[in-house]
Amino acid sequence: MTQDLKAADRVDPATPTAERCVTSYPARRKYRPGVVHPPNIPGVEGVIDIHCHAHEGQQDPLSLAKLASENRMGGLLYKTVGPISSGDYRPGLVVKKIVEDLHRWSDAAGVKPTQCWAGYGITMDNRPPSLERLRQNIADGVVGVWLPVFNHANTLFKVGGRRVWWDRNADPSDHSAPLPWEEALRCGYYLVDDRGRLKPEIEEILRVVVDSGVSLFYGHATHREIFAVAEFLGRFAFKRGVIDHPFSPFVDLSLAQMKQLAEAGIYLNFTYDELSPLLGVDPARMYAAIRHVGVEQVTLSSDAGEPLFPNSAECMRLIRSYMAAFGLNEQELAITCRRNPARIVGLSG
Repeated sequence: MTQDLKAADRVDPATPTAERCVTSYPARRKYRPGVVHPPNIPGVEGVIDIHCHAHEGQQDPLSLAKLASENRMGGLLYKTVGPISSGDYRPGLVVKKIVEDLHRWSDAAGVKPTQCWAGYGITMDNRPPSLERLRQNIADGVVGVWLPVFNHANTLFKVGGRRVWWDRNADPSDHSAPLPWEEALRCGYYLVDDRGRLKPEIEEILRVVVDSGVSLFYGHATHREIFAVAEFLGRFAFKRGVIDHPFSPFVDLSLAQMKQLAEAGIYLNFTYDELSPLLGVDPARMYAAIRHVGVEQVTLSSDAGEPLFPNSAECMRLIRSYMAAFGLNEQELAITCRRNPARIVGLSG
């Protein structure tokens, strides 16, 4: 087993309830930003969510964009949008249609439309990475590229996956248990070779990303892969790298690793998904991690879209409110929710 699969140094971020209430009750009692009037979503004006989901079976992307506009959000970066399970996956074209529909609605409603951007996952359509498709999607206007996520070997090793992803004859509803590492490698994607070096095809993809000026999201990469990608991109002084949900079981970074990667110029994108009941990260520990790393290389996002989550706009209110309650001030919230996300989507900030 490789070094990045060992868990000896892991600190469980899910604090036991009896201990968590000691830190959570003072925070919840003192945080009083004002009365909430549903369905209005206070506190998200100007906020940019750089990680939301809106593909089939999840939240509707146009409805979300309308809600974000009504609440004066700064923008939405759709990590997934439209159909991804069949046909030619072109999220940039899907988002262009969403923007057209949003502007027609906003003209009639008298509401300023929020900005919308598309992301592209190099294996999101469950096909091997392709330089041709990558360049095509960048030409379509995507602003962020994701390395493998649900079909990464690391994901299959940690939580399993739908067997139909690697066995076309499987029942589409059949979800496997976590796979042994060797089987996960056979069924999923992995970015490095046996010596821990990036595979040539991955280096080519990273070069296209660098040359195109879009952002690079590390997906569900293992520690070995994360540091290999970081070292490679460091040669080009690339400053738009993002590591999603550092507390998730897929990424599972220590505080020391978070600090090291932030000092290398990589953004750490903390998500509502981590705080949700499905992962159960203690918000006090997330806040402590942000304090340890420093807000200059931190963003907050939703990673929402599934029906078990609130909508992404509400998730942005929630994660922003949690971090405010535990101690981030307005200037720090502006950095993590507006300035840094703006830089990632290619705005001046």
